[in-house]
Amino acid sequence: MNSDTFSSFLSQIAQDNTYVIDATFSKENYCPIDLSQANPDLNTFDIASSEAWQTYITNYLKKQNKQVAYGGYLEKRNIYNRSVHFNKQNPETERNIHLGLDLWIDADTKVLAAFNGEIHSFKNNTNFGDYGPTIILKHDIENIIFYTLYGHLSEASLVSLKIGDTINKGDVIARLGTNKVNGDYAPHLHFQIIKDLQGNVGDYPGVTSIKDLEFYKANCVNPNLVLKL
Repeated sequence: MNSDTFSSFLSQIAQDNTYVIDATFSKENYCPIDLSQANPDLNTFDIASSEAWQTYITNYLKKQNKQVAYGGYLEKRNIYNRSVHFNKQNPETERNIHLGLDLWIDADTKVLAAFNGEIHSFKNNTNFGDYGPTIILKHDIENIIFYTLYGHLSEASLVSLKIGDTINKGDVIARLGTNKVNGDYAPHLHFQIIKDLQGNVGDYPGVTSIKDLEFYKANCVNPNLVLKL
């Protein structure tokens, strides 16, 4: 299945009431946020500091009079420069293009399953700037298998999980972590849709280089096809 066909499939099965964070936050209270290199606001604070990010996002939401900020699919970001995990030494292979959709909201917010499925895998990815605690769900809908990844969770979210456990759409599968455990970011959910997990377990690249962009753009389609924000 090519990416266009997969995207059409997702659009068809997604519903307007698909949520991946606490559904008591109405989508009317979401607002887009630009965290790309093009945003001049990011030159006004230390982007290496998760606390500074938290202050910026909190103030942004207050200014917009909203509760959740979202965005980031295919954004080219400078924030990854702070970590060797993203191969910043080599411009050709430096990973700085974001492949998921981020939803910025307070730590301990409930994380919900986007579709019926099962727990495929989970892992605490502890590299600086990585996902921290991460859950991957496997979905088999109309005989099409795909995966959703939920990153930057709390450590408690991984306790008592069992691979293969059935998950229903809308189930609370986790809570968001603080900057102490989530890879050192302001609290948020990284939500990613993956066609082929390529044998990965509990982890999958959420940021790519320009060199590999075409492959990952096809394998990780826009999550907003599902969330409809």
